[in-house]
Amino acid sequence: MSPTLFLFSVLLGSTMAAAQAPPLRPGFYMDTCPQAELIVRDVIKNAMARETRSVASVMRLQFHDCLVNGCDGSLLLDDSPNMVGEKEALSNIDSLRSYQVIDEIKEALESSCPGVVSCADIVIMAARDAVVLSGGPNWQVRLGRLDSLTASQEASNDIMPSPRANATALIQLFTRFNLSTKDLVALSGSHSIGKARCFSIVFRLYNQSGSGRADPAIEPGFREKLDKLCPLGGDESVTGDLDATPERFDNQYFKDLTNGRGFLNSDQTLFTYPTTKDYVKTFSQSQKEFFKAFVEGMIKMGDLQSSQPGEIRRNCRVVNSQPVEVFLDA
Repeated sequence: MSPTLFLFSVLLGSTMAAAQAPPLRPGFYMDTCPQAELIVRDVIKNAMARETRSVASVMRLQFHDCLVNGCDGSLLLDDSPNMVGEKEALSNIDSLRSYQVIDEIKEALESSCPGVVSCADIVIMAARDAVVLSGGPNWQVRLGRLDSLTASQEASNDIMPSPRANATALIQLFTRFNLSTKDLVALSGSHSIGKARCFSIVFRLYNQSGSGRADPAIEPGFREKLDKLCPLGGDESVTGDLDATPERFDNQYFKDLTNGRGFLNSDQTLFTYPTTKDYVKTFSQSQKEFFKAFVEGMIKMGDLQSSQPGEIRRNCRVVNSQPVEVFLDA
């Protein structure tokens, strides 16, 4: 009888595929990779020295990862022949950046502690360090996450808010994840650092709510500045500062909102909406209260976990286990 060829898939390189994540806790890597948090912070420092804006970009990765199926590093996966990932989702494409900083952190950790620290945990540590190194509060991060085996652009498009979103939509979104209105306002303070594109605000300047006019909440002097930065028909990839101190994590963002100088509609709406307005006032008057609420919100967001199996990826952009076709004679 002639040999029969049997085709099957062999999974290569998986260290913890289909494992379930242990409970999150501070100091999770103390025994297995005691230098993990120091390594992450050193890479963030170096990235910040090269480009100050990069740390704001890194910080925002936590938001875009954790709100989509939990904090599982799914955002970091590149597209594959069998999967359309989250990087090209509507709220992420041409907006999120600094993925290479996560790659640098992962490379450094793999050199020191191979196969130990998850990419999902790297995002959490890096976001904390981005805040601290920009002058913001410090806190203990709870670690022990696994990396997802897949990603979903559809889920990201369904969940992640548009810069056009109003306070009502944002409150509804955060409620889905048991995050309070106070959490929403405090975490919006992440826009204390960084920049955003003109693409995100041209509708505010020239056609708010389809009226053909500007958002009346914009302070006239600030409107004039934005008109020059983002003229109608101009280059929408040009970036503007999210607050008046874009390289320092402070409560200036909230002071700007109280003066009608919020860059994004989703920012300024927090001061024009009654349910969120009082929190904006409080945080504009007390940086201490803002920092406290921000840390609480980041920890709660970081506790959002996926219920799906996971692994510790060796490369944050791809899963460890790639199907390989092998033919054997029988």
